Amino acid sequence: MGTSQPDTVAGPAGPVTRTTLRDRSLHGQWPVVCAVSVGGGAGAAARYGTGLLWPTAEGAFPWTTFLINAVGCALIGVLLVTIAERRSTHRLVRPFLGTGVLGGFTTFSTYAVDAQRLLENGRVGSALAYLAVTLASAMAAVWAAAALTRRVL
Repeated sequence: MGTSQPDTVAGPAGPVTRTTLRDRSLHGQWPVVCAVSVGGGAGAAARYGTGLLWPTAEGAFPWTTFLINAVGCALIGVLLVTIAERRSTHRLVRPFLGTGVLGGFTTFSTYAVDAQRLLENGRVGSALAYLAVTLASAMAAVWAAAALTRRVL
């Protein structure tokens, strides 16, 4: 037999039902969910547009995705330092720009698909190099951009 939880809990203004607590919690998150959604759509559209402007030939090294991820990570470093240094930033800036726009712009899924395509074309060395260099570049881009932004600010 399992233990059941009560349908009401004590709140500061008296008993509160579980449904009321869940509704309050969800209600407060809608602006954040909307900010992330709109930002994610914009970031994904920018990534897609970049891929259309600079397409990668079949079997070639995926420079476009590599650069998208490196630039996106650098911008994440700039954004996070800027937000940390500014106390008056609106609460939706980080979810909109960081999680939304830059999260939608950078891409792990395309990175994985590009590596798989290199493997399927028999370019094992290129695939392994791409996996390692992208990861190292993304991390270095965040670090370098954050350090540079701290110096500038």
